[in-house]
Amino acid sequence: MQTELWMVGKTRFAYLDEGVGLYEKRLQHYLSFQMRVIPDLKNSKNLSMAQIKEKEGKEILRLLDKGHHLVLLDERGKSMSSTGFASFMERSLQGSHKRLVFLIGGAYGFSEAVYQRANAKLSLSSMTFSHQMVRLFFIEQLYRAMTILRNEPYHHDG
Repeated sequence: MQTELWMVGKTRFAYLDEGVGLYEKRLQHYLSFQMRVIPDLKNSKNLSMAQIKEKEGKEILRLLDKGHHLVLLDERGKSMSSTGFASFMERSLQGSHKRLVFLIGGAYGFSEAVYQRANAKLSLSSMTFSHQMVRLFFIEQLYRAMTILRNEPYHHDG
């Protein structure tokens, strides 16, 4: 199964790009993984927050297929430990979907239509992080989950 991380907008900070690139490269050893940037909206300065979420949502839904299992990275999602997330990944990778898509929304989050389409919601923390930083935090946790599943020494319990 293909695993993908989709994000709205490019990363604006080189240090985040560097960290994301490091874990993206490491993940290739464990699973079929790729990242997809959904371009920022053009001429959005005169749009409301709701209009921006709606337009971003339409683009996200246009890119999704029925066979995609969509997991939103959302502060209102389910919280898991790293080992719990590893178990979630194990179950997900054994599923019948052709793609497992994790989605990081734009600065204002997701439209209601995207929430309706989602198969699951996952929270990285009860704290709020910038949508740019979540990229690095999530991809590191995905790498950690893969090492847990292989019983490799990256993750330490206790």
